[in-house]
Amino acid sequence: MTRLLLPALVLVATLAAAPAHASGPGDPANTTPPVRLDPTAPGLKLRKGARLAPGRVLDIKSVVETGSDGGERREDTNVDVTFALQTEILFDKDSAELGGAAGQRIGVIAVEARKQRATTIRVFGFTDDLGSADHGVALSKERANAVQRRLAQELASSAVTYQIRGYGEEYAIADNSTEEGRRKNRRVEVTFPRRG
Repeated sequence: MTRLLLPALVLVATLAAAPAHASGPGDPANTTPPVRLDPTAPGLKLRKGARLAPGRVLDIKSVVETGSDGGERREDTNVDVTFALQTEILFDKDSAELGGAAGQRIGVIAVEARKQRATTIRVFGFTDDLGSADHGVALSKERANAVQRRLAQELASSAVTYQIRGYGEEYAIADNSTEEGRRKNRRVEVTFPRRG
């Protein structure tokens, strides 16, 4: 079953050291707005002394989850493409060895990376909060490394730089007090810039 979450306008928030893409001066998110803003337009009502903030183009986000439990997610913005795979799809419990279905799913990511002519790919691993924090960081890094090695095999003819990190239980996307939430938090995310 595929669920499509409709595109929405979102503001891009940047957190220090967060795994999300940090916006910079050359990024499409900082381009000039397509419409000239006129602060003196007669229909514009501003309080006395107020001024318009500089205009900017907002990021458009599209999220597609595949599987009844949302085990695979693809998120597209104007800036990046991100694939998030729950670790149960890729690995056995407490393991960093790729399972049989992992190759096909990583192959889909490689096809899109080739299509986007990706030269930098970020591979980040995450765990739930069970077990020690040190074990979670080590396991998430080993899993990110395993996905990166398979991607490198798939993209052998491409010149790609990889950024690999294991965050353990940091940056949870769901509640760790339930098994459903912990399953969502156990994931590997692969992100690369969108072209065009």
